[in-house]
Amino acid sequence: MTYSICACDLGAGQWGVATQSKFLAVGSVVPWAAPQVGAIATQAYANPQYGPDGLELLRSGCSAAEAVERLTAADDDREQRQLGIVDAAGRGATFTGSGCSAWAGGRVGDGYAAQGNILVSAATVDALADTFDSSASRPLAERLLDCLAAAQAAGGDRRGQQSAALLVVERNGGYAGLSDTLVDLRIDDHGHPVEELRRLFGLHHALFGKTPRADWLPVDDTLRAEIDDRLAALGHSTLDDWAGVENLEERVDGSDRIDPVVLAALRDAR
Repeated sequence: MTYSICACDLGAGQWGVATQSKFLAVGSVVPWAAPQVGAIATQAYANPQYGPDGLELLRSGCSAAEAVERLTAADDDREQRQLGIVDAAGRGATFTGSGCSAWAGGRVGDGYAAQGNILVSAATVDALADTFDSSASRPLAERLLDCLAAAQAAGGDRRGQQSAALLVVERNGGYAGLSDTLVDLRIDDHGHPVEELRRLFGLHHALFGKTPRADWLPVDDTLRAEIDDRLAALGHSTLDDWAGVENLEERVDGSDRIDPVVLAALRDAR
């Protein structure tokens, strides 16, 4: 009742999972990832221990295929499980037990493992894989969102839609440079969860994305006066104060230059 893709961008040092299901809060069960270790999706009649146990196997030096073999071999209910893993080297492996409801299956390729069960057809998994294969130049999170959208357009979960999730990790790539969680967004119950997940990702990128410093705007006297006037009209004495209220503090650094995303948000503020 779920489709997912585990994937990595080795150049960026990122691993992630994207998933959609006719299941409440799929993000609480399916996706697992750790930077420089790998990414795992556990689904169908899911065994949640495949997540932490699988990451430990990868940390110990197992390849994706070896981790899949060891997890399923130790599980008496493996024929009801589905599992995808991408390891630290970008190798993918997928497993679909014989007891998973049709259509069920998976595909692996360079840097990914795609799988699904109770699907309309194999076209859903093919869309996951083909979309990932054709988007190598784009950021991992955006590629994974595109994979979900393509899979849904190809038929998706045979029972319908309910929840979706996106998890991407990078060493010290998250909030304040102190978290390994780059993106962790979940749509727990929604009529169109993939579209809603993309909307939330847009908000996430606006708040926590990074504009290259070379693209920041110099604050000359004219722009400084405009910023000060706008802040005063909003009841704030400094840009830091206002940015903290609007959750844009990650995009503010000093007063000589300003992130254009921050300036646009300030100009739109009422």
